[in-house]
Amino acid sequence: MASDRVVERRRIFHQYKEDVKERGKPFYPYAMFHDTVMSLVVVAVIIGLAVVWKYTTPGNHHTTAAGWLGKLYDKPADPGTINFVPRPDWYFYFLFYLLRIFKWPNSVLLGTIGIPTICLILLLAIPFLDVRLERRLMRRPVAIIASILVVASMGILTYKGATAKEALGSELIAKVPSWAKSEGFSNNPTAIAGAKLFAVSGCLNCHTYNGVGGSQLGAPNLTAEGAKNKGLAFEIAHLKCPACVNSGSPMPSFAGLGQGNLVKLATFLVASKGGK
Repeated sequence: MASDRVVERRRIFHQYKEDVKERGKPFYPYAMFHDTVMSLVVVAVIIGLAVVWKYTTPGNHHTTAAGWLGKLYDKPADPGTINFVPRPDWYFYFLFYLLRIFKWPNSVLLGTIGIPTICLILLLAIPFLDVRLERRLMRRPVAIIASILVVASMGILTYKGATAKEALGSELIAKVPSWAKSEGFSNNPTAIAGAKLFAVSGCLNCHTYNGVGGSQLGAPNLTAEGAKNKGLAFEIAHLKCPACVNSGSPMPSFAGLGQGNLVKLATFLVASKGGK
């Protein structure tokens, strides 16, 4: 039976080659020429749109005014924002929502690497696993059901990701009571408010605090920042202009948070003395 299928496949392939010789055209130069012309057209369109975008923008080169195709530049990013929630492009919403299902740290690798990789491997393997000649949809129930399930799951995950409501820094804010208890500022409402700001202002992208954070760019551990006795005024000045206080510091300015919020953050840092 297996040998009969191999013979039939070889016969069909041989017939295909004969048909190409009789009625088809070789890839070179015909198809290659068409692909080259189409590629040049696409590149020309992209260059043309870039030129229009560049030279229809009013004002100087760093203006935020919009031209025919939009703005060249937007307003500078504010590293101290506590309102912006980063979201991916729409075609990554399904993966974005998987992160809400497979939470860190126990299963996030399964959701972000494991499942997509397995699906991609299966997709690449299908032509080698399914070699039947039958292509009528009604006689391929497994393929049809699998396709429907894939499309439905991708659609649902994409919709869920697009409509998901983010609780800004909720996981980090939930740690504030334990921080306050371990650091001893449970009775200091200003320090607690500063800890919440610290949790949602992106500070932990670089710094670490009580075992949480990124430890990037050589940013120090702030768990015992208050034990250094730098004082409230120093902490406020450093938050406003880190490079002014520590020359060459890569830390961005958080002056955009406002004086009141800077006082809360500084109070939190001063109250953080490393715990017991």
